[in-house]
Amino acid sequence: MSLTTSYLFLGIAVFLGVTSNSFAKSAEGFTLLFPSIITAITIVLCMYALSLVMKNIPMGITYASFAGLTIIATVVVGIIRFNQVPNLYSLIGLAFIIVGVIMVNLLGNN
Repeated sequence: MSLTTSYLFLGIAVFLGVTSNSFAKSAEGFTLLFPSIITAITIVLCMYALSLVMKNIPMGITYASFAGLTIIATVVVGIIRFNQVPNLYSLIGLAFIIVGVIMVNLLGNN
């Protein structure tokens, strides 16, 4: 698998992670069947995609990138779907996460 393919699978893992987080919110503590099932399926597929990424990208860089991108994307979904607008300090923290993900990917690979 090429490095480009690995980053494609990282994008898929982020999408599945955000989907899982969104449906977990909708599952209301896993009391609703359909969102609970979607949450379980997407998190398992997400972990599988991450395992494929780790064949070419070191585990620490993979997980740091996954976590940071998933956090940012989940915040965007929270704003759009759940009307959860972050405050100024949250936005500053999210900017630091973005800078961190960029640094890990551009400067963290040996």
